[in-house]
Amino acid sequence: MEASSHDEFREFVAMRSTALLRLAVLLTGGDRHAAEDLLQIALMKAYGRWSRIEQHEAYVRQVLYRQQVNRWRLRRHRAETTVPVLPESDTGTDAGSDSELRIALWAALGRLSKRQRAVVVLRYFEDLPEAEVAALLGCPVGTVRSTAHRSLAKLRALVPELGPEGPSDRVQPLSYTPKEVQR
Repeated sequence: MEASSHDEFREFVAMRSTALLRLAVLLTGGDRHAAEDLLQIALMKAYGRWSRIEQHEAYVRQVLYRQQVNRWRLRRHRAETTVPVLPESDTGTDAGSDSELRIALWAALGRLSKRQRAVVVLRYFEDLPEAEVAALLGCPVGTVRSTAHRSLAKLRALVPELGPEGPSDRVQPLSYTPKEVQR
């Protein structure tokens, strides 16, 4: 790899790794160690092709999604683990009931199946259209729709505060703001 590409890659990792790690944590159901491994694999794959990639972040995100799907398909992948304490947020702390709702929602996401969690994360956290989620997960659009429906119903059952319409307007779902927007 040329020195300019190497420097560009280092700059990308420095600027975007926090947001990409947050996404990986969501995809792995809150398992920060698995998320770090997942992100490391995605960045290693991107590094080898860096000079040929046009949209760096889109490529790394797609590798994250596909690597996570591959992890599900491996029979030797260990069973999902739950953790009693949630990882600390990089964005600071919230006050009041919004924090409690976020914690409850985070715990509920961890109780979804891996496929359900992926659909929820891609569809609602990443705000991807159903067709794109289906293409990333390698399943029909109808499967994405039915999985999203069942996932949201399960989340509402696990976190009754969400209600039939989802969280209230005052509560923002687990989200991130890309650095480009923060400036």
